[in-house]
Amino acid sequence: MRMALDLAQAAADTGEVPVGAVVVDETSGTVIARGSNGPIGAHDPTAHAEIVALRAAALALGNYRLTDLTLYVTLEPCTMCAGAISHARIGRVVWGADDPKGGAVIHGARVFDLPTCHWKPRTEGGVLADEGATLLRNFFRRRRTGTVAAPAR
Repeated sequence: MRMALDLAQAAADTGEVPVGAVVVDETSGTVIARGSNGPIGAHDPTAHAEIVALRAAALALGNYRLTDLTLYVTLEPCTMCAGAISHARIGRVVWGADDPKGGAVIHGARVFDLPTCHWKPRTEGGVLADEGATLLRNFFRRRRTGTVAAPAR
């Protein structure tokens, strides 16, 4: 999760919402892929940290099925990302800060609890949650007060 937090900070430094994600093979301890939020810079509404990391992991492994891997992400995944996690068949999802407004694991749609969800990873929330939440709070506070300019669109 520390690596994901570093990626989140890097995203914030470029004007992106600070979310980072890391895909890890827990059996070997190998980091397979990393991702940070990039919708603004990539001009891609799907470039959430989780999607970026899942795409990179699939390319690295030569397989879109990422079973038995763990995805660490600094913020509870949204509906889009939870759907992608399910389709990738990630074995475990660990997130930091809860997202009562946009999250879809324990909030909102609760994607993995839906009877139509074909793959349900193990989940764990709250890991280094305060650090992830502080990054987000500080980012949006600076954005509101104008101390950090919003990136060009």
